[in-house]
Amino acid sequence: MKIEFRSRKRSSDSLSSKQVEWGYVDDEGRLVLPPEMAARWGLQPGAQVRLDEDGNSVRLHRPPTHLAKVFIEPTDGCNLDCLTCFRNAWEEPVGRMSDKTFAAILAGLKQLPTLPTVYFGGIGEPLFHPRTTAWIRQVKELGARVELISNGTTLTAKNSRRLIDAGLDMLWVSLDGATPESYADIRLGAELPLVLENLDRFRKMRKGAHFPQPEMGIAFVAMKRNIDELPALLKLGVQLGIKHFSVSNVQPVNAAMQEDRLYVDTMRSLSYLPHSQVPHLTLPKMDFNEVTRDALFQAFNSGYSVSYAGASWGGSNDVCGFVEDGSMSIAWNGAVSPCWPLMHSHTSYLHGKKRLSVRHVVGDVRRQSLLDIWLHPDYIAYRKRVQSFAFPPCTFCGGCDVSVSNEEDCFGNESPVCGGCLWAQGLVRCP
Repeated sequence: MKIEFRSRKRSSDSLSSKQVEWGYVDDEGRLVLPPEMAARWGLQPGAQVRLDEDGNSVRLHRPPTHLAKVFIEPTDGCNLDCLTCFRNAWEEPVGRMSDKTFAAILAGLKQLPTLPTVYFGGIGEPLFHPRTTAWIRQVKELGARVELISNGTTLTAKNSRRLIDAGLDMLWVSLDGATPESYADIRLGAELPLVLENLDRFRKMRKGAHFPQPEMGIAFVAMKRNIDELPALLKLGVQLGIKHFSVSNVQPVNAAMQEDRLYVDTMRSLSYLPHSQVPHLTLPKMDFNEVTRDALFQAFNSGYSVSYAGASWGGSNDVCGFVEDGSMSIAWNGAVSPCWPLMHSHTSYLHGKKRLSVRHVVGDVRRQSLLDIWLHPDYIAYRKRVQSFAFPPCTFCGGCDVSVSNEEDCFGNESPVCGGCLWAQGLVRCP
């Protein structure tokens, strides 16, 4: 059967009572999808789509040509000196995006066939730039969804009102502790009571409704020193009206921080085998308590491919979330990179060794449009290469000398190489 993609007009029975969207196969053997879904996923005529079969389903990946998310870094400066920040592992000067550079980004967004989600965040604190709230308003005026991540310390009443009035859709706040002592141990220069007061005020200032806007989320970096506070933080978040929680592991920026990792055994269990050759374990839903705890923990850490109640557990090995999300990242100076970890050269630690990640730039918004950068043949080829992930298993192995940087690997791939990327193994996550 030949399958092609084309859209059709929505009929009254195109959605079930559970709001499930349906496609159908027409008389010529072509798969026809609802037009709204086709537009959301960039399924334009001629788009190349990767398909993966998995049991009773077929996973359809976003076309490499679909730009769905744009990260914008207003500044790499910050008012804090956090223990976990990449800024501790470089010597770059502090920079701030100019109005001219942002104007070029805005012009590029207007040229796109569909508007992506625009996420204000990078290495620095976005609200440390005086123009960020104004820029959020300008993006919202285009009709795009806008998100922002902040440390919450400068979320004053004035800034809160500006963000809400600008139309911000989602506010993420980084909170790495539920007590003043543990929070201050990581977020050097910040005080938890002040941040919580800012969040509570922001919550109350939003327009009242069943679904108040902006939505609020907490981003938590998990380490040995703070993981026991996660339950308390979740309860605290509910009291503050938080609807989204994003937990990530820490990427060590110095040798000492390696001792704070929570994924030492997990990295050893990462398989170097193709997914089709990894033993598979299927588990049902069951209680997590003192009876099942040890057995389930051992099962989850077995190195098997695990399905829990039909959902994949730990199934993100060798998957770049930035490429899968159809995203690009724009540094404060207008340089475009495939992901925000590649916006700046920095060092971290992998298997006890210092590892250098050299920044990778694919274009500059001051000289090229977003669309021209995104659709450049070399950049498309790079995204396809990352999607296939034909890189050596550096996170599993990590023993050779070439694993100390992202400039080369033992497979002979061109720079940047992604075999040592903790994001691609589901260990480090971004909200």
